[in-house]
Amino acid sequence: MTVKTGGAIIQISPQEAPERANDSAEKKDSGSFWTHRAFCIGNKRQAMGKGGETMKTIRLLYPDYVSGGLDTYYFGAKLLAHILPANEKQALLEVKIAPPDRRERHVTEGVYAKDEVVAGIRQAAEVIEAAKPDRIITIGGNCVVSQAPFDYLHGIYDNVGIIWIDAHPDVSSAKDGYPNAHAMVLGSLMGSRDNPLTDLMKNKKFRPDDILYIGLQELHSYQEKFLQDMKVDYQIQTEGFVSEDEIKGFLSRFNHILIHLDIDVLDASQFHSTYFANKEMVGDGSGGGRMTMQELSDILKCITENTDVVGFTIAEYLPFDEHQLHRMFADIKIFTDE
Repeated sequence: MTVKTGGAIIQISPQEAPERANDSAEKKDSGSFWTHRAFCIGNKRQAMGKGGETMKTIRLLYPDYVSGGLDTYYFGAKLLAHILPANEKQALLEVKIAPPDRRERHVTEGVYAKDEVVAGIRQAAEVIEAAKPDRIITIGGNCVVSQAPFDYLHGIYDNVGIIWIDAHPDVSSAKDGYPNAHAMVLGSLMGSRDNPLTDLMKNKKFRPDDILYIGLQELHSYQEKFLQDMKVDYQIQTEGFVSEDEIKGFLSRFNHILIHLDIDVLDASQFHSTYFANKEMVGDGSGGGRMTMQELSDILKCITENTDVVGFTIAEYLPFDEHQLHRMFADIKIFTDE
């Protein structure tokens, strides 16, 4: 396992990974509230476990790109690891995904590059289980990177809710005709029988009422059918996002929260490192998000300052311009000379 702490990278074996702190976390505050600007203010929580010890937080760099069929996911994950605020107390562990090779993969059992997707999820689970963290910040990569950390955290905590901040529901199955696994991950976390990734789950499945969507846009008919059949309570949020009271009510029901943030929830006309800012991208035919950066910031501050967030995934960061610049310089001799 590769571990980066501060500026140094070291190798540790699973046997050397420190033991995870006790599972219990400080109980959530009940006095949080929203202001009229949808900006949540409350008492900040201490990241402390039972007995006052500091909870162990890791950063999991998981640059999966095959699940989304796009090389820029790999580059974006590596860049995102540098963009996030530095914190020497949070070891950086990496799921070793081979760099993009421009090779076309096959669709197997309805999933593009299934063997590589499965291998990545299994490796991520192994890295996490060896480190035994209390909290995980996952740096993607595309949306499939949430499966292993959310499954693990659901195994060590009770009463866990998921806030899925995304323009899309991510509940597709192999039979729906779109083979990229990044559109399937929440379906597998809920235990969908038609989802080929469900068998990789090691812990209990999430219930439909454990899920809150924020930023969800228009659905395909098969996505709508899945959510209705599973009795997931959701709202299409083309004109506005879920209300302040609904978010507060959701937080109050759980001891711990997992956040999945798909960057494509942002309005592509205002933030350009997202799938839908690239006019060449068609995906499964869905549209992009409508959220502003300020709206996203307000929502994230509310959640993180007023509940016990034990998992936070950032996925689908696609810096197309920066990737093109990188490729251009890679062809310039002075940069590659020994």
